Amino acid sequence: MRFLTFVRASEPSGAPPPAAIEAVEIWATESGRTGKLLDRGGLMPGARVRLSGGRVTVTDGPFTEAKEVIGGYAILELPSKQAAIEEAVKLMELHKKNWPGWEGETEIRQIFDPDFAQEASRG
Repeated sequence: MRFLTFVRASEPSGAPPPAAIEAVEIWATESGRTGKLLDRGGLMPGARVRLSGGRVTVTDGPFTEAKEVIGGYAILELPSKQAAIEEAVKLMELHKKNWPGWEGETEIRQIFDPDFAQEASRG
């Protein structure tokens, strides 16, 4: 199963300290070596495209009204949701240890696989 995770800060907190960057790099190297980590990256300001009231609007970011900042993502290949939760806990522990005062969360979403869904529906 593939999972998409987002690391979200409670508020803008600037660049991570070198110790936090190093700890996440070590986790990423090990997770890549074992096949758990498929992709990852930090996210820069972008744009928001919204459909509302029959109109499509585009707003450039960063979005100052946002109370949370998504700082990065990872795509993981893991056997279960529980395994994804365990990886997210590891990441939060790394943040706790190496970025004092940082507050945030990791959101986990299983990636829908339409090919698997079609095979499952055929029985």
